[in-house]
Amino acid sequence: MTQDAQKIRLILELRQAGIIDTEILSAMEKVPRERFVPHAFEDRAYDGIALPIGHGQTISQPVVVAKMIMALNLNDRIKILEVGAGSGYQTAILSYLCRRVYAIERHRDLLIGAQNLLDEIRRYNVTAVLGDGTLGWPDQAPFERIIVSAAAPEIPENLTNQLAEGGVMVLPVGDQRRDQMIMRVIRREGVIHTENLWPVRFLPLVPGRPEEDNGNVETSGRFAKR
Repeated sequence: MTQDAQKIRLILELRQAGIIDTEILSAMEKVPRERFVPHAFEDRAYDGIALPIGHGQTISQPVVVAKMIMALNLNDRIKILEVGAGSGYQTAILSYLCRRVYAIERHRDLLIGAQNLLDEIRRYNVTAVLGDGTLGWPDQAPFERIIVSAAAPEIPENLTNQLAEGGVMVLPVGDQRRDQMIMRVIRREGVIHTENLWPVRFLPLVPGRPEEDNGNVETSGRFAKR
C-alpha cells in the first residue's frame, strides 16, 4: 500500500473514531507523518500506533493527537503553548490550526530535528525552545490554549497560571502506577475548572533538562534555549 493510500486509510479511521472536525482532519492530511518518525518506522507511520522517536520518547497515536486537539476547540486566532514538542508532528498539525505555536522540548536533538522538519515543510508560525516544560513560557504568557504531551502527577500550577481568561488546557494527568486521565482545564473569571475526558497512558512529564543538555547551546533562527 502506498503512503497516500495509508494516509487515506488513517483519515477514515479517525472519522470512524469520532474525529469529525474537518479542519483537524485536513491538517493531519497535510502533515507528512513519515517525516517525523525514524527511517526504520516510515512504513508504519500511518498505522494507528505510537512510535519511538529516540531519547525514550514516542510520537503519540494519531487518534490521541486528534482527540486532544479537538478538545482544545481551536481557531486561527489562537496563540498556543505546546509542552513536549517531540519530533514536531503535533506541532506541525497545530501550526495549521492556530495563529502562533510556542513549543517547548527538553531534548536538544529532538528539538533541532523538529525545527529542521518544520522549516522543510514551511511551517513558519512556530517558535520552538529548549527548556523545562513544567515551567511553561512566562515571557510569552498568557496563552489562549495549552497542550501537554506528557503526564503530570497533578495539574501543574505553573501552566494554569499562564492560561488567559477563557483559556483551555488539555493534558494527561496521573503517574505511572495508576490510570492516567486526559483532562480539560478552563480558566473562567480567574477560577480554574477541570473536566475528565478519557483514560490514557503517557510518558511522565519530567522537570528540568537532561544532563547532556545543561551546557551552552548555539542558537539560530527560531531555535533558542531557555
